[in-house]
Amino acid sequence: MMSIQAHTTYHVPLESASMGRREYWSWFLASGGTLIDGLSIFSLGVAMPLISSRFSLSAFMVGLIGSALVLGAVFGAVVGGPAADRFGRKPAFLIDMTIITAGALISALADASQWVLLGQFIVGVGIGIDFPVSSSYVSETVPKQARSRMVVATIALQSVGMLLGAAVAIAILWQRSSSSDWRLIVGVTAAVSLLFLLLRLWLPESPRWLREHEVSKTAPRSAVPPRATTSFNTGSATVALPRARFDLLFSRLYRTRTMLVSLPWFLMDVATYGVGLFTPVILGAIHSPKTTGTLATEFADAKGSAAIDLFLLFGFLVGLWAVPRFGRIHMQIIGFVGMTLGMLILVSAELAGGGAAAHVWLVFAGFILFNLAMNAGPNATTFALAPELFPTSVRASAGGFAAASAKVGATLGIFVLPQMKAYGGVAAVLIMMAIVSSLGAVVTAMLAREVGEIPEGRSLDEAETYK
Repeated sequence: MMSIQAHTTYHVPLESASMGRREYWSWFLASGGTLIDGLSIFSLGVAMPLISSRFSLSAFMVGLIGSALVLGAVFGAVVGGPAADRFGRKPAFLIDMTIITAGALISALADASQWVLLGQFIVGVGIGIDFPVSSSYVSETVPKQARSRMVVATIALQSVGMLLGAAVAIAILWQRSSSSDWRLIVGVTAAVSLLFLLLRLWLPESPRWLREHEVSKTAPRSAVPPRATTSFNTGSATVALPRARFDLLFSRLYRTRTMLVSLPWFLMDVATYGVGLFTPVILGAIHSPKTTGTLATEFADAKGSAAIDLFLLFGFLVGLWAVPRFGRIHMQIIGFVGMTLGMLILVSAELAGGGAAAHVWLVFAGFILFNLAMNAGPNATTFALAPELFPTSVRASAGGFAAASAKVGATLGIFVLPQMKAYGGVAAVLIMMAIVSSLGAVVTAMLAREVGEIPEGRSLDEAETYK
């Protein structure tokens, strides 16, 4: 798809190249996992009440199925990152789409709730594999002048996937209005992932990974040139070409960078999934209460969620413009501050009480500010940091660890925050989310100061003395 022969010797052609139709097409194929992530999350959210009604699910089983995607993604990210560093980006791309297709089909054809649970976990594994691989591949193949923008665009496709899920769900519920509609809604994920699997057969391997792999295979260990002499404030250091493994991420050379790419992402996902608990509150405030019945309610919620997701996409569009101009660290800190302010607005709305129109708009404003700030800042920048802070040999491993840390934070948000709400009320949860968001800003600033200057739009390979 891309002319990789010119890229496999040195990186100079990539630095002078520009984005064309082939490059955009390759980027889109490589970014399919984030699109499917948004699609699967939205589809499951719409289908869940119908699934619960079909199998008479307990609250515990509903919680398990709802968290299965996240738990599966933890496992997939931990395994997929190192595997992609060792065996290549393209094999991982094909395997993860195969896994997602199989998991979605298992869920769509399930005749018991346990099969839905298993299928969603498998889908999560595939998505978890894809996250670190897609960020690594895009950073290794996109020309320098567009790299920052396109890495942010990769994670922005998550919102596009949600909008696609909304459109599909609305169409299915509008045309059929059957209690079995959940099978089609969930099954769409299988169809989309199968399409990406077939299209990715023509996607070339990452030229940077090929070059790194050939050097590590053919050169004697004593002859391998130094790879990690950097100009970062952590000091100069020399490390031989390593095999992808997590212990290297916590070596003296990479420890601070590993914390910078993982801790803020962890905190962001705790807050993100915490706020997600209050989406029904927003929908209840802006929707007419006249819709009755499961299917009618599902149709209304799908339309309302689609409207909210438009604001999520707008946040990503702001990030596409702002991140390359102001830098990842600045936008990450600004985003966390905006998330904190959004939570404080929601706290004031909660303490003021409900009923008035002003209260409804105050809640809506806090929710929108939170999501705009999150997607213009941390949700885009946390995804983009690992590819630029780590060399090719451990890039996917670093991205996998960071993504797994984020999903652990999401799991914490899913399980702990409802308990906090039960004991302390909604205000206690919102205050906690404000604290978590502000911690994200503080942690980012402190760790970024230790790492030093981050070269915008360049991977660590290009910042090293040896290329």
